[in-house]
Amino acid sequence: MGIEEQREEREVLGSIFPDEITDVSETEYRIAIKLDVTNDDEDDSEPHLIRCYPNCLVSTDRVGPAAFWRMRSDIFRRQSNNKILATLVLQVQYPPDYPDKAPHLDLHAPPNAPKHKYLNIQDDKSNLLDSLTDTIEENMGMAMVFTLVSTLKDGAELLVSERQHAAQAMRDFEAAKAEEEENKKFHGTAVTRKSFLEWRDRFKREMAEEEQRKMEEKETEDKKKRVKEEKRMTGREIWEKGLAGKVEEDDEDTDGLLEGTAKVKIEA
Repeated sequence: MGIEEQREEREVLGSIFPDEITDVSETEYRIAIKLDVTNDDEDDSEPHLIRCYPNCLVSTDRVGPAAFWRMRSDIFRRQSNNKILATLVLQVQYPPDYPDKAPHLDLHAPPNAPKHKYLNIQDDKSNLLDSLTDTIEENMGMAMVFTLVSTLKDGAELLVSERQHAAQAMRDFEAAKAEEEENKKFHGTAVTRKSFLEWRDRFKREMAEEEQRKMEEKETEDKKKRVKEEKRMTGREIWEKGLAGKVEEDDEDTDGLLEGTAKVKIEA
């Protein structure tokens, strides 16, 4: 394919990507690739991936290059309802021998574009470009830029989708873990024969200690009461206990002792 064929491919690409393609020179241009992805973590919908392979049933031999590209562009232009929040810019430069020789490709983000949460052009550039190697080899000798754009778009959307699912899986895991920890508050420790026997022995020991403590407290309390009763006995209590006569005898002995003591003092 010579310069004229390269220009023809560029003209077809211009009809497919009228707002996305920008010329740098006669043999170099940029194509902005809008990804059908969302930055919303709660969106569980799959990105809409549209694949178009070089071995389609329709070929340039049967319908002509212009019609062929238009038919493939109709497939490519079908988009999902997801909000587009990421754009890649593929820079293409034709070597003189293109398409018998692979085009020079580069990838970057649009100027001042906000960074997508799950796609970093600088970090992912090498892997995304490497993913085009098989497509380039399969299409060698044919116009391949549209197929490269389609493959690159699919690969980037799939990469974002996988990262979103991984992030969601991690959030689900953390949520399940937190719920499990919360549920532990409402469940006791599982009882085994060993743990039950240990609890029973501990319970019996504690009950025996408690009983011993109560007995000691009761004995102490009873002792205090007996001392109180002996010290403070009413006349009735003395009479009831048969101590009245003894008290009178004690009183007479005391009186005699006092009189004897008085006489000794006077005689002296």
